[in-house]
Amino acid sequence: MEDRTANPTSSSSADKTATDEPTGSNGNGNNSNNNNKTAQCSVVSIYRAKIAGVLRHVTVAWTKSLINHSFAISVERPEGGASTCKVELKPWPFWSKKGYKSLDVADDDEECRVDVFWDLRSAKFSGSGSPEPTAGYYVALVCDEEVILLVGDGNKDAYKRTKSRPCLEDAVLVSKRENVFGRKSFAARARFDGRKKEHDIVVESAISGPREPEMWISIDGAVLVRVSNLQWKFRGNETVIVDESPVQVLWDVHDWLFPGGPGSSSGLFVFKPGAPDPQPQPPSKQEHFGESDHASTVGTNTDKNNCSSSSVRNFGGNSEFCFYLYAWKIE
Repeated sequence: MEDRTANPTSSSSADKTATDEPTGSNGNGNNSNNNNKTAQCSVVSIYRAKIAGVLRHVTVAWTKSLINHSFAISVERPEGGASTCKVELKPWPFWSKKGYKSLDVADDDEECRVDVFWDLRSAKFSGSGSPEPTAGYYVALVCDEEVILLVGDGNKDAYKRTKSRPCLEDAVLVSKRENVFGRKSFAARARFDGRKKEHDIVVESAISGPREPEMWISIDGAVLVRVSNLQWKFRGNETVIVDESPVQVLWDVHDWLFPGGPGSSSGLFVFKPGAPDPQPQPPSKQEHFGESDHASTVGTNTDKNNCSSSSVRNFGGNSEFCFYLYAWKIE
């Protein structure tokens, strides 16, 4: 059974749906009243797609907690704001796994509609608990009989169902942001080149105990970054080689070592393909990304969600894509 309800939310509602912060966050990178059982993981991908001849930002957000699993599609409107549809996969798994909704993304002069099709009946998920499927699904956005954005690996089924042709200009993934929770180890997946495979990223740390604090960052099982004396090196950057290409790795784990209150504390990791410019500065969450930028924000045209902003441009590189990993330590 398909859900064919056309139910786009207003721009203000869209912002709320898409910017829900991890449960218990006080907006400053710390959790003052966190319950580990309600921690909400999220994956937010921002694309730039051509819709009715105009480039707009499209955001795909996946969120998951113990009691809820959902995804939301947000399409930028020309006059500002966004139109959003949200689909609850849990606790309503049967009827919501395949469906269709329409979004009104028109400007003042002409009509414009985006149809959202999805099929997650055979979706597979990683063992890390990520809310984003790894295979066996598709989410397709259609405008004027063109598939303007296709997420997932079910290309053949998506084109057959939508009866639409591929867009002549492919959508571009601008950034990906992921919130993960853990005690010592944090796992995520990211693709540094759209034509290549996804890479397994693991961040491990040893903060407590008699030894000096340490941290390791592994990609595809190989430790590429190792930071000792973490209490003095809680911010930094290194360039590593992945598939014979440079990738800049930047980190800010100040809150891991000096939390501002009880509960969870977040560390920020940025992965940017390409070689760095000379003498880059390490990231600061408050200075560069905003105090509440740990949230799974679905902004449509803000600097802090765009890898071309000055905060990331300073690190150079020949790709505009960035992967932001927010690693939340829980007690």
